[in-house]
Amino acid sequence: MTYTHLTTDELVMIESYYHRNISVAKIAIYLNRTRTPIYTVINFLKEGHTALEYYQQYKENKRRCGRHRIVLPKKQQAYIKDKVAQGWTPDVIIGRAEESIKCSVRTLYRQFKEKIFDETTLPMKGKRKPNGHKERRGKQAFKRNIAEREKDYPQFTQEFGHIEGDTIVGVQHKSAIITLVERLSKVIITLKPDGRKASDIETAMNHWFQVIPRNLFRSITFDCGKEFSNWKSLCNRHDIAIYFADPGTPSQRALNENSNGLLRKDGLPKEMDFNQVDQSFVSSVADKRNNIPRKSLKYQTPLEVFLSYMSEDILSSLI
Repeated sequence: MTYTHLTTDELVMIESYYHRNISVAKIAIYLNRTRTPIYTVINFLKEGHTALEYYQQYKENKRRCGRHRIVLPKKQQAYIKDKVAQGWTPDVIIGRAEESIKCSVRTLYRQFKEKIFDETTLPMKGKRKPNGHKERRGKQAFKRNIAEREKDYPQFTQEFGHIEGDTIVGVQHKSAIITLVERLSKVIITLKPDGRKASDIETAMNHWFQVIPRNLFRSITFDCGKEFSNWKSLCNRHDIAIYFADPGTPSQRALNENSNGLLRKDGLPKEMDFNQVDQSFVSSVADKRNNIPRKSLKYQTPLEVFLSYMSEDILSSLI
C-alpha cells in the first residue's frame, strides 16, 4: 500500500480533535489513518505550534528532499567543452573515460539541455528529408543492384573491406567531394575530384586505387547518381565489386549518409565552393572525424579500429 502524506484538511481536523481532547486512537479511526503520523502532529501541537506551522515546516523539509543538482568541477567542465569542440558526444566523453567525470551520460546530456554547455555543438539530430520523399535526380539505366551483394558476400556484415560511397556537392552544385566509409571501422575517406562529371569521379577514384594495395577493399556500394556511370571501368581495372542502392533509399547506405552529415558539420558545408580547396584540406576534415571515439566501436576511434586490420604503412597511403 502506498503511503500518502497528511493533507491540509487532515491537519486542521487533527488540530481540532486535539483541542477537544479526543484520543489519538479515535482520531486515527475518524481519519482512517495509522496512529504514528497523528502522534507526530500532536506532539508538535503540544509544543505550542499550530497546524499551519506544521504544514509550513513539512513544505520546507520537502523542498530539501531528493538528490541535489550535480555541479561539475571547473576542470571537468573545461575538459567537456574542449572535447565537445573537437566533435565528441557526451556518451563518448563518459564511455571513453580518459578523464573521470562525476556524472552519468543522462545527467551530462541534461546539462546540455539546461544550457550549462552549448547544445548547438552536439551532432545533428532529426531527419534531413521528410517522410515520403522521393528521389528525382538522374538514375542509371543499368547497374548491379544491392541485392547481388548479399549473394556475392554472404558474410558481408562481418567482413572488413566493404565501402559505402557517395558525393557531397558544394555551392550552386558546381563542385563535389567523394566520400567513402569502410563499414566495420567507420573510417571516412574523402577524395577531391576536379569536377562532378562521371569522368572526373572516375579519374579521382583511379588515382586513389593506384596508391592503395590492390584488393585491399572488397566492394563499394554507391547511390544511383549519374556521377558513378563509369563504374564498369573501375570494376574491371581495379578488380573491385561495385553495387548500387535502390533509388530513394538512403537507409541502405545509412553509415555513409550519416558520415556526410558529420563532414558537413565539420568543415564541408553546402555553402562552400569545393573548387577552392585541395585534397589536403578535405583529408584533414575526414581525419578530424576519424580521431573521434565512437560508442558503436566500444569507444575506440575509427583509426584505432582500422589499424587493427592492417599495418601502419598501408594506413598512411589512405588517409
